[in-house]
Amino acid sequence: MVDFSGRTVLAVFAHPDDESLACGGTLARLADAGARVVLICGSRGESGSVSDPSLVASEDLGAVRTRELTDAARVLGITDLIVLAHPDGDLRWDDVPEFHQEIVNTIASYKPDAVITFAEDGLYWHLDHIGVHERTSTAVRSFGTDAPPLYYVTMPKGIMRAVVEAAHAKGGALPNSTFWGIEPDAFGDHAVPATFAIDVREWIPRKLEALRCHRTQMGLTNPMAWIDEEDARQWLGVEYFRRSPLESVDGSALEQLGEPLEV
Repeated sequence: MVDFSGRTVLAVFAHPDDESLACGGTLARLADAGARVVLICGSRGESGSVSDPSLVASEDLGAVRTRELTDAARVLGITDLIVLAHPDGDLRWDDVPEFHQEIVNTIASYKPDAVITFAEDGLYWHLDHIGVHERTSTAVRSFGTDAPPLYYVTMPKGIMRAVVEAAHAKGGALPNSTFWGIEPDAFGDHAVPATFAIDVREWIPRKLEALRCHRTQMGLTNPMAWIDEEDARQWLGVEYFRRSPLESVDGSALEQLGEPLEV
């Protein structure tokens, strides 16, 4: 196993649960390799769906989802969790200078050896995700040649459709199942191809456990609630990345875990 002791990796995402779905296996693998894993979550997810109203009751959804994120972070081995309070649903347009500066300050404080965020497509063209891609890319770019390597996480089209079909085979997910109202084929649609992949099959139990910490988002209509570890290893056991073309001091931090892909 590659030793990441003494190294720091910063991940920047939009909502609680993004970290687990996008690259939870990689974050857990990095933590197990000795890395200090830092996560910025741009919002508290207060405008998200609710799988079961009893999970929220009279509480604010943002507070509940923040607790779920705290639990998921513990499962994945994330050591430093920074939850910001920018408006869920408006991350691309609201508080742009403030969000940019918060990411800049975090990079300056932690001096990460690598930064991970969404690619241009935000996995499935979610505007909040695209906004986080833009804010993170601009923040990293502001460091010039002192910038840490920046990696975009992506997902080939067809993976989430396969997850739905696996859930159907278990007899659980509804025939018209979607992910939070998102059609499975939206994931990876017209995405720029990844350039390397990280094998996280060994960390799939942790990825699934972290996903299921987000109970308000993972109700029984969500296919993720029905797949087992074997299905998850087959369809979610590889996570896909592309390095940003920004110049940086070290351009090989995350690639050490992965295998190059033909583009």
